[in-house]
Amino acid sequence: MNETILSLCPGPWTDYELIDTGGFEKLERFGKFVLSRPEPQAIWDKSLPESEWRNLAHAHFAKEKNNPDKGQWQQIKPMPHNWSISYENSDGLKMTLNLAQTSFKHIGLFPEQAVNWDYLFQKIKAFPGQKPKVLNLFAYTGAASVACRAAGAEVTHLDSVKQVVTWSKHNMESSGLDGIRWMIDDAMKFIKREARRGNKYQGIILDPPAYGRGPEGEKWILEEQINEMLKTCAEILDPKDHFLLLNMYSLSFSSLIAANLIKSSFGEVQNAEQGELYLEETQGKKLPLGIFFRFSSF
Repeated sequence: MNETILSLCPGPWTDYELIDTGGFEKLERFGKFVLSRPEPQAIWDKSLPESEWRNLAHAHFAKEKNNPDKGQWQQIKPMPHNWSISYENSDGLKMTLNLAQTSFKHIGLFPEQAVNWDYLFQKIKAFPGQKPKVLNLFAYTGAASVACRAAGAEVTHLDSVKQVVTWSKHNMESSGLDGIRWMIDDAMKFIKREARRGNKYQGIILDPPAYGRGPEGEKWILEEQINEMLKTCAEILDPKDHFLLLNMYSLSFSSLIAANLIKSSFGEVQNAEQGELYLEETQGKKLPLGIFFRFSSF
C-alpha cells in the first residue's frame, strides 16, 4: 500500500484563530470570543505572558481536580453561552456552526477537522455517477455531516447522545440544509445490523473517541474495538466507488497504527493518505491534534 504521508493544517479561517498554546492550555478565538481551555498536548511554555492571556480571554475552563476533562467555565468578560461562527472554503462549502460552553471543556467544534470537511466536500463533488450514500459514525455535532450534505450526499449521521444529535440538526438548519438521516444508536451494533441486511455505503467517516458509551451503556474502548469495527465497515463499504476517512485522537496512537488497521481490514487501497492533523498558532508553534487515514477509489 503506497500511501502519501501528510501533516495537514486548516488554511486561513476568518472566524477561528489559535492564538497561543503552552502550559497544558490553549488560547483560541471563535468568532468574536476568546477562550482559554486545557490542552494535554501543549507541554511547552506559553509564548505570551499570563497577563496577556487574561486580558484576551472572555472565558476560562477550570478543571476539576480529580477529572481533567470535566469542570466549569469561569466568565472573565461578558459573552453569550451560545453563539455561532461561519466556515467556508474556496470550493464553495459554506456552513454555520453553533457553539456552546459545555461541562467537558468542548464547545461543539474541533477546528483541525476543517481539512477533513474540505476533503469530504471535494470527494462528493467529484464522485462518479450518482451522489453517494455516506455514513458518519461517532458524528458528534455533525460538521462533517453538514459538509457532506452540502455537497449533495445522502447522509446518515449516527451518535449515541441525543443532545449532540439535536445540536447537529441545529447546525444543518443554520447552514440552510435539510434531509440528513439522524440515528441515536451504538455505532458497532448499527454497522453489524447494516452488514447483516446487506446495505452498502459509498462513503464512511469514523472519528471514534478513546472511550465512550452507547445509548444503553454499551462500552467503547478504542484499542479493543476499532479493529473489529473497521472489519465490519469493510463489509458495508461499496467495493466499486467509495471513500473512507478514519480520524483518531489518542496520545498513544500514530498514523502507522491507522495504516496497519486499514490494511488488515481493507487490503490494498487506492489514493491513500495518512498523517497527522495540527493547528498552527499565531505565535508560530504547531499543536498536534490527532491522526488520520483516508482513501478513495477515485
